[in-house]
Amino acid sequence: MVKLPNFTRRRATIDVTDNAEAACSQVAKKAANDGKKFKPKIKLPFKGLRGTKTGVGAIDAVPETVPVVVLSFEENLHQNHLAEAGRQLIARENAIFGLGTDQDSVDVDGRAKEIDQLQMDYEMLQVRQWMVIHETFGDKPGEKHLTELRSAVISILQEDEQDTHWLEPEGQVPDWRPRQCLLNHNNLLEKIVDVRINKAENEEKGTDKLSTALKKQVCKIGKRVQSDLLKVVKDVKHCYPDELEICKIYARLYHQAFSRRLREFAQTSLDVEDCTYLLLWINSYYPTDVLKHKELKEHLDSDSLGPLLSEDDIKPLEEQYLSYKETTVRDWLTNALRTEEERWIRGDWPELIDGYYVSHLAIDIIGLATPLAQEALTILGDDVKVQRLQCPLESFLVSYKKALEDFSKGRHETSRAVIKANLVSIEQFREFVEKKEKLFKEQTRTTCLSILAKLKDYCHSYFLCPILKELKVHCGNIWTNSWFSAKQGVPNELVGMLEGQSYEFRDLKPICREELLGQLHFEVITYYVKKLLKRKMKLKDREQQEAAATLLCEDSKKLNTLFIDMGSKNSWLDKVVCELAEVVRLQDPGAIQLEIVTLAREHPDLSEKHILALLYLKAHLTNTDIRRIRESLSENRGTLSKRPAPVFFTKVPVK
Repeated sequence: MVKLPNFTRRRATIDVTDNAEAACSQVAKKAANDGKKFKPKIKLPFKGLRGTKTGVGAIDAVPETVPVVVLSFEENLHQNHLAEAGRQLIARENAIFGLGTDQDSVDVDGRAKEIDQLQMDYEMLQVRQWMVIHETFGDKPGEKHLTELRSAVISILQEDEQDTHWLEPEGQVPDWRPRQCLLNHNNLLEKIVDVRINKAENEEKGTDKLSTALKKQVCKIGKRVQSDLLKVVKDVKHCYPDELEICKIYARLYHQAFSRRLREFAQTSLDVEDCTYLLLWINSYYPTDVLKHKELKEHLDSDSLGPLLSEDDIKPLEEQYLSYKETTVRDWLTNALRTEEERWIRGDWPELIDGYYVSHLAIDIIGLATPLAQEALTILGDDVKVQRLQCPLESFLVSYKKALEDFSKGRHETSRAVIKANLVSIEQFREFVEKKEKLFKEQTRTTCLSILAKLKDYCHSYFLCPILKELKVHCGNIWTNSWFSAKQGVPNELVGMLEGQSYEFRDLKPICREELLGQLHFEVITYYVKKLLKRKMKLKDREQQEAAATLLCEDSKKLNTLFIDMGSKNSWLDKVVCELAEVVRLQDPGAIQLEIVTLAREHPDLSEKHILALLYLKAHLTNTDIRRIRESLSENRGTLSKRPAPVFFTKVPVK
């Protein structure tokens, strides 16, 4: 396993970063001036030396049928056969400094000159290595350069291996050891990446549609990061051994370079448009189009890279974006409500669609809120932060409730139609808040639902209060002795009045009509039971109690059938009345006691006051019987079902 050193700088003998060709020429001239003559041997194309690489520093095997011709160091260097050139220098180094050779055979007189020449040759090799590395993202022909790059990498790793041989030296150590070629290679990659990023900003093409200079700069850098990493994954990585993890090295270098540039942008004074675009790259484009690109993601360890910007750098950008959007949302909501109120005051009739009145207030607001939330999630990348943009809805609903209540109290020809239309909006708001729970903070969501429930109740009361007043007129004497003696049951006038409401609410949206008539159904039955428990009469014997039980069931079924035909879904109310009728019918105290416990199990909101008022009807029960029933109920309260049940008896007040 080849371990990568940390990116620390090393003073190089020659600066090859800016002008590698000139540096190579400089070293060559110095060698010529020292008397070293270029003696070419027989030249063979590089493609003739084919073999299999078996490890770092391995020499290519040559087919036996081809005459073995060895190129000189200069020839290998000139043809960019850097792996072989490096092996030649290492062999010379070992010969001069005695690594694996007999020092007695060394020509001492020529040793100093050989050392100087060897050092210059190493420098020329390094220049060539860096020239090849520099062309990684250049315009050279692809396969030829990749072959040269592969050879350069092998030569670098050979040098790193040679450094290890001198860790525990015997005798003189060359002045150039350790050469730290791998460390210098990594430092060079860092410089190359920085240059690539800087050049990308100055390119002219590809960003014409973007409106600001910052957007163009960020976009060009981001595209450069993606395109270069794709080249690394497709081509460059095949020139490096797997243990070097070159894709991850490049990913880290580009990530760091991009991060530094974005930090510089973030620390300037940005308008909202540029701020938004910066966040979009940080939280969406870069993670999606670069780190999770289908060709890149398996080669990059994106989790180890960390965020592009630190929390301290990104928080001001997020605050700027959220403050702007929050203000925008408040303005939208205020203007929408003002426009709606103006229609009410002018006396505009709501629109009729499919035969029922509708208001477009909720649709318009939800139509703005939903894409805004999706946009904010893309830009911020965090559900929790997006929730802040829904907070203005709470204050809007408070204003909406007050505006509708104030309007309903005035004398307007369109009042009933407007309230019917706004019941549709209330239902749409409620559905939005319930289904899009991720968009809301829990407290905001709870408060919004509470406001909407109160507003719906207010609108229901607007329509139901006149009906309930008439109900009391028709049913004022039910469950009194005179009414019971007449055996009339539910008055026909009441039934006729209720049937008329089905026509009155024909222009309500079906779901709203269902809820309103369900509420009316509930109000009528609770009023009926309240009259039953008023203690206005006593049933003296079995005959009266059975007759009362029969009357209860008949009235309940009559009312239930009526409301179900009108559109109510509260058929469970019939069962409640029939359960009370069963208590009235029974004679045996033990059976009554069991039925009371069963009734309390089905309806946890059934109180002792309700039970005493019900038992008051049964004149044959003694105080002892009633006490035992109460004790039994008290003992069984702790074992009663905890399952949710519709609220009923809470809405039936008793003395």
